[in-house]
Amino acid sequence: MDLALIAVLSTLGLFVGMSLFAELGRRIGIARLARNSEGAAKGASAAEGAVFGLLGLLIAFSFSGAASRFEGRRDLIVQEANAIGTAYLRLDLLSAGPRTELQALFRRYVEVRMETYRGPETLAAYEIKRAEGTKLQEEIWTKAVAASRSPEVTPQTTVLLLPALNEMIDITATRVMATLNHPPPVVFLLLGGLSLVGALLVGYGTSINKDRSWFHTLVFAAILSITVYVIIDLEFPHLGLIRVDAADQVLIELRQSMR
Repeated sequence: MDLALIAVLSTLGLFVGMSLFAELGRRIGIARLARNSEGAAKGASAAEGAVFGLLGLLIAFSFSGAASRFEGRRDLIVQEANAIGTAYLRLDLLSAGPRTELQALFRRYVEVRMETYRGPETLAAYEIKRAEGTKLQEEIWTKAVAASRSPEVTPQTTVLLLPALNEMIDITATRVMATLNHPPPVVFLLLGGLSLVGALLVGYGTSINKDRSWFHTLVFAAILSITVYVIIDLEFPHLGLIRVDAADQVLIELRQSMR
């Protein structure tokens, strides 16, 4: 099962769970009112305020962190495109034979990098593409080092070319770590748990009304569920509605410029 489907099912599960907890809270409140007509226990409002305050803070920090990491991943795509483009241009410093061979490898490498993050729908397919990219990196580096040792290549060419290739290779490790950088699972569990507790308190607080208001309950559950989904979507921008395809366009344009 892919992560996109897991995120959707988790969001639907949270919505259903909050609706059920709101109903449970209402029934608990009705039972308490039947025993004590004076209403809720003293201090209940303070406890509710603390729970909703904590829930609001957790949502704010989770959303802010996810949005920051999303922007960071987009910036890394641009940095990688710039690094590849710089290294590709410096291939012109080599003689015709090695230059043509390395340019062909570069074109394939850019295609693989695009497929690594846009094409695979499973973790196994992603790892296969990443391994292919690593193999191409090794081949490019080996051939570039061999070409730089040629007698007709000046030391200045080596100084310009090899650091550019090294930067191009290093940025891939940075992108991998950025892709794997997510909050601990306990943060999402706490977010879901507080949402359920909040729904319970909402149901308990509305139990004083004779008529059940499903509208308010469902709107509350829907808003929180959608918010949690957006946070998850930001954390995994290649899998859901929120994507970094606009940033990927930089790599596409780079590939088109490689003739």
